[in-house]
Amino acid sequence: MFDVFKNRLEITGTLTTVTALHIGVGRSTEPIGSDLPFLKDALGRPLIPGSSLKGAMRSRLESFLRGINPELARDPGELTSSEQFQIINQIKNDYKGDDAALTQKLIEATDWVSQVFGSPWLAGKVQIRDLPVVPEAWFGQYQERDGVAIDRDTETAADGKLYDLQVVPARTPFRFHAVVENAEEWELGLLAIGLHQLETEQIPLGGGRSRGLGVVRLQISAIYWFDSEGDPRRLLAYLQELVAGSRQPLSPEQAAALRQDWVEALVAKLTTASQRQSVGPRR
Repeated sequence: MFDVFKNRLEITGTLTTVTALHIGVGRSTEPIGSDLPFLKDALGRPLIPGSSLKGAMRSRLESFLRGINPELARDPGELTSSEQFQIINQIKNDYKGDDAALTQKLIEATDWVSQVFGSPWLAGKVQIRDLPVVPEAWFGQYQERDGVAIDRDTETAADGKLYDLQVVPARTPFRFHAVVENAEEWELGLLAIGLHQLETEQIPLGGGRSRGLGVVRLQISAIYWFDSEGDPRRLLAYLQELVAGSRQPLSPEQAAALRQDWVEALVAKLTTASQRQSVGPRR
């Protein structure tokens, strides 16, 4: 899957909190401080793990695909880890020595979302880097939010269950950087839908989401796209641009057209898969 470089999509932008955000690290062991502190970098500034954003996007896309066909995004609870690896090991034994056939069978045994975001036996194609806060916009303005557990019987505050959590306020910007390599057009279409969900504030992050925390908005500032199209000369020119630092991002019109093409490729693939499911085996 990654033995030959084919294409690369790179996206940069800003992820801004619309409401307060809490990304926790568990309970604090400090005698003085918040019960539930925010995740911080080495300099004490807030940090959003790339895995948190990637996981939230993956979960949203899985729910969409399951609405079309549950097989496209299988529930991890359907099979235990040992059962999954038993299936994969059987495939490896059946196709030992034939790398091309083995790779193809592993892909066929993997649901669509895992083909894009990864599984224990298949590397993901999407990399979302940790999101540091924009230094110029950060002045150490953490906020403390009080919380209390409710006794469901009395519908009042439970004794000894008062706590506080640390949040970053609304309008705090974080730097966003994602890279996708060797993706098919339909896979890029799936990613485009996930990015649109972030752009329209549809994917909340962190804890306290039922209380209104965690609403974020993505603003894409630059999209870089390269497709070798199997031509070594194109790849050589691309490498020269990288070294010289002369590569240019797509124009807004080019980016919009590509995203539309990718989404149409996804819709076509989904339509074909739905038709196959509706036909089913003939008697």
